[in-house]
Amino acid sequence: MQSIEGKIAWVTGAGTGIGRAGAVALAGAGAKLILSGRRVAQLEDVAKRIADAGGTAEIEPLDIVDSDAANAVAARIVERHGRIDILVNSAGLNRPRRRWRDITSEDWHTIVDVDLNGAFNVSHAALMEMRKQRDGLIVNVSSMASQRVGGVSGIAYTSAKTALNAMSESINFENCHMGIRACALCPGEVATEILDLRPSPPSAEDRARMVQEDDVGETILFIAQMPPHVCLNEIH
Repeated sequence: MQSIEGKIAWVTGAGTGIGRAGAVALAGAGAKLILSGRRVAQLEDVAKRIADAGGTAEIEPLDIVDSDAANAVAARIVERHGRIDILVNSAGLNRPRRRWRDITSEDWHTIVDVDLNGAFNVSHAALMEMRKQRDGLIVNVSSMASQRVGGVSGIAYTSAKTALNAMSESINFENCHMGIRACALCPGEVATEILDLRPSPPSAEDRARMVQEDDVGETILFIAQMPPHVCLNEIH
């Protein structure tokens, strides 16, 4: 395992759930965190949690659907720190109306715009810098929904996450010779706030039996600590 002490790690969706857990885990191992998301108050809470534990975190508010904004954040990170070593794409959402019988065109486009197009925007912004430095790691938080069609996740989320896995592998196919690695991290059910958006949210008892957000945060840290010659296309 390699040390990530002093590495520059940019995490989207860092205010809640898996993004929050990944940011805290990476900071605990010595990385310097840049926290992005749409809700500043939640980002500030995570930054304080990291600082209180002795870590370093900065806030860069971002709506990942805005490609120009993603490029601007990447440029500011490089201006301040000189590089981007790790990107964790954890921003994502779903909608209660998710089956063919009730999904709307607006629901579809909202989910795909965030879960796929937004992930592309941030990955592309970071990748351009990683290619210059000939090193870097991108972790795209996907889902086991990318492996099978089911009613729980819905058609838009399943489609977006399936495409996200292909996008991640294409990063490796085109950029691995530059020392750049990407991993699609595909957890099953995780007890985070996104479960509240299900048509029938699971009970507290059911959530306690699921994978917890800190479990996924530790997995993100595991990926980040793998040596540069190790590339994990997907983890389920």
